[in-house]
Amino acid sequence: MNDIERLIAKDLLSIKAVFFRPEEPFIWASGIKSPVYCDNRLTLTAPEVRTDVETSIAKVIEKNYPDAEVLMGTSTAGIAHAAITAHIMNLPMGYVRSGAKDHGRQNQIEGKLEKGQKVVVVEDLISTGGSVIEVVNTLRDAGAEVLGIVSIFTYGMKKGLERLKEANVKNISLTNFDCIAQVAAEEKYIKEEDIAKLIAFRNNPQDESWIKG
Repeated sequence: MNDIERLIAKDLLSIKAVFFRPEEPFIWASGIKSPVYCDNRLTLTAPEVRTDVETSIAKVIEKNYPDAEVLMGTSTAGIAHAAITAHIMNLPMGYVRSGAKDHGRQNQIEGKLEKGQKVVVVEDLISTGGSVIEVVNTLRDAGAEVLGIVSIFTYGMKKGLERLKEANVKNISLTNFDCIAQVAAEEKYIKEEDIAKLIAFRNNPQDESWIKG
């Protein structure tokens, strides 16, 4: 657990952008019972946390993707983070729609993007990885060289990791599920024994045996 991972974990927990409730699971739209609720959009309304997030994204890009020429946000959650970070780094930015517009120029990629430009995708969170990989593929189809992804938070789910590997794209997250679970226990948001339940959920969300564990 590095300094950025711990800082962002504390930040997300403090504003309940990531909120653990293992004793009373949330129910996702898919019907899966989850001990965690995640809404990183809350970082945008918390100035101090927002500053930590955007400056950390900039640091990660500078360190891991120093050749980045353009930042592209995912629609819609990644747009604001890409815009603020691009402003900090003095880089161009744009975003990728979930589908092409049905009017005007019918763009799916908004903002100027030249073929061959080196792009970093900015995403708020990654679970199964499907939506962010669609963005990566859209940019590649447009002729961009996608250097990788920076996300605020990742669950580290097996399906997501496998999809990223298959797509041959690297993701670096500011923090992750295991880190936040550990910090949540240290900060007394959850009990130490809850960590095992959380990891069991992360490893197999369809298996509800963690609830009784």
